[in-house]
Formats: sequence, C-alpha cells, structure tokens
Amino acid sequence: MKDVRALVLTGFGLNCDWETAHILHLAGALPERVHLNAIIGGTKRLADYHLFVIGGGFSWADEHGAGVILAMRLKHRLRDEILSFVDRGGLVLGICNGFQVLVNTGLLPGFEPGTWDRQAALVANDCGTFRDQWVHVVFNDQSPCVFTRGLHTMDLPVRHGEGKFFAEADVIQKLEANNQVVLRYATADGRPAQGAFPANPNGSINDIAGICDPTGRILGLMPHPEAFNHWTNHPDWTLEKERRQRTGEPLPEQGAGVLFFRNAVDHVRTRG
Repeated sequence: MKDVRALVLTGFGLNCDWETAHILHLAGALPERVHLNAIIGGTKRLADYHLFVIGGGFSWADEHGAGVILAMRLKHRLRDEILSFVDRGGLVLGICNGFQVLVNTGLLPGFEPGTWDRQAALVANDCGTFRDQWVHVVFNDQSPCVFTRGLHTMDLPVRHGEGKFFAEADVIQKLEANNQVVLRYATADGRPAQGAFPANPNGSINDIAGICDPTGRILGLMPHPEAFNHWTNHPDWTLEKERRQRTGEPLPEQGAGVLFFRNAVDHVRTRG
C-alpha cells in the first residue's frame, strides 16, 4: 500500500497543526508538522509530499487582515515550489485561516492556474463578532473536489471572525457554473440557510462555506473538519450515545471529519 505523506504547516500563529496531524493519521496518511521556515530554508521540500495542509489559527495575529502576511510569504518565497507541487498532482487543503491564505494568494478560485490573481476574499462576519459554534453544511455532489466525494451533509465547528465569503458577481457566477462551490451553510434539516444567522454564521454570499479550484485538488473551507476527529467532539454526543444504545446501533469510532482526509488519502493511492 502506497504511503501518503502529508505536510502540515506550522509556525507564526497557526495553531491547529496537532489536530490536523492526528486526523490525517486516522485517515491513513503519514503526517509531518513542518515549520514554514523549514520549507523556505530548503531543509524540507514540498516535492517530498502528496498533501499540503494550511490549517487554522491566526497567522501573524491576522495583522493587515486574516491570512494576508502568510499569503504574501508563500507567494513571494515559495511560488515556484507550490506551483510545481500543484502541477504534478499534489493536493492542497486550506482550513479557516488556511482558506483565507489560499484566496489571498489567488490559488483559489484558481480560474487560470499559475496566475495567482486574487479574485475573492474572506471578510469580517456580518454579525460583527467572532463566531465559535457548530454549523450544518451540505455538499455539492457535482463538484470536482476530491476531498468531498460521497459526502452529503455534515455538522462541523466554525471559529472565526473573518469568514464571510465575498467576490464580485461575475466571480460568484463562474464559481457556481463550474461547480466550484463545494459546501454551503444550511439549516439542521438540510435546507439552504439563505443567509439567515446563525445557520449562516458570517453572511457568506450564497451561503458559501468552501470552494475548490477547477481541478478539485485545491480546497478551502471555513469549517474545521479536523476538529471533528472523534464522535464525542460533537456537542450532542451524549444524546447520540443514548439514541444508539436504545436502538442497538454500535457507537462510531471516529468523527465525520475523518472522511475529508480519507478521501484525499484514497485519491493519492488510487492515482498510484
């Protein structure tokens, strides 16, 4: 069985690296937490990995805007290395602050690969406050995204102050036409949130919670799948435990967030 190597970026305020490495291990990957300076300095190379993850946190304390400084570091110090990684089929995942980084670099939406033109943004929540809550999301089964194949609905946590997805109307139209909108905020019964708070926790246009590039190999999302690595992470886990005991169903061993990362691992192995 092919080893799937994952680089989990650390340093300068990123703080979800341990959770991310843990869930990658559960999904069958070989994760390694690597400081940004190790890649810039050349002691670690993206070319040695199959999956590159920029996780959540507050890189450079969100100075000048969430993910802006880290995006500029990647764009001006690692541009060629990242483009080479993507060109040869590498997977890129940006979660929360990582999503902010990917849109700031222009890797997402990525309509024209290699141009790195910024065409979208993640701006301050409409509610005016930091949101730390669980949300319900629905997935687009027409999306090319390799991370979400076979997924339909899921509960996931969000924790952000700048999570509102914004772009000009022509960009939104192109994202929708290309099925690059991968997941959306929804009500508990799966209906579109239609911008209503708190189902849509930040006011994102078209309830957008995550997008991919045209290839489906670069994904950015605001919810944190790595934070749902065990079924007891869910706030209703005691209720679910009681329900399963009464119906005789076995208790799950993992959280639903593992499915994102298992899809990525399976994609790499299938590709050979």
